Amino acid sequence: MKQLEGKTAVVTGASIGIGKGIAQAFAEEGAAVVITARHQDKLDVTANELRSKGASVLSVPTDVSKEAQVIALFEKTMQEFGRIDILVNNAGIYEEAPLEETSLEMWQRTLDVNLTGPFLCTREAIKIMKRQRSGRIINIGSIAAQMPRPNAVSYSCAKIGIVALTKTTALEGRSFGVVASCIHPGNVATAQMAELPNEPMMSVDDLVKAVLTMATLPLHVNMLEAIVLPTVQPYLGRA
Repeated sequence: MKQLEGKTAVVTGASIGIGKGIAQAFAEEGAAVVITARHQDKLDVTANELRSKGASVLSVPTDVSKEAQVIALFEKTMQEFGRIDILVNNAGIYEEAPLEETSLEMWQRTLDVNLTGPFLCTREAIKIMKRQRSGRIINIGSIAAQMPRPNAVSYSCAKIGIVALTKTTALEGRSFGVVASCIHPGNVATAQMAELPNEPMMSVDDLVKAVLTMATLPLHVNMLEAIVLPTVQPYLGRA
């Protein structure tokens, strides 16, 4: 039997990169997957790829920073599958600027997607999971939550917020069988990281293996936080 047979997983930011890799891995392990992202065309490509391999897929274009769209996402998921076993909050953006040049618009845009989005998705998911008395929420954080890069104040602050969201969710969910975890990736070789050609990278598949490990643990076990990065990435001692 596959490890996620009979389960339904919602993955945000699933049209490309890390989110797409997670959705593919979950589908291969037997889960029905609900994939969401802002761009319909890219989402359609991913959905068709998954269906061609026999996966059960619901594709719902969603801007996770918009409350009404997030509510609709979870309503559609319940209409289609009747339950939600796993939520992966992966959708995110990254913009760089020195602190003194960071506009309020950049700050707000980054926090809206990277922190408010996971909050809204978690809020809707935990309502369902508490009723089910089971569920797992995995947040994609960043090593920037511990060792910020320069010129990324809004991103780093949002990812630090993800740690607090994870721990709060784990605390409030544990009496209901709801588990929350956070995984902090280092450099992952995605299109977004192409501007860092000289830095050590790991593949999307490398990270996905760690996410799958979190997702397939029994619900009485929680890997609360994990850091996954290339061995030679200058993280230790970076500060």
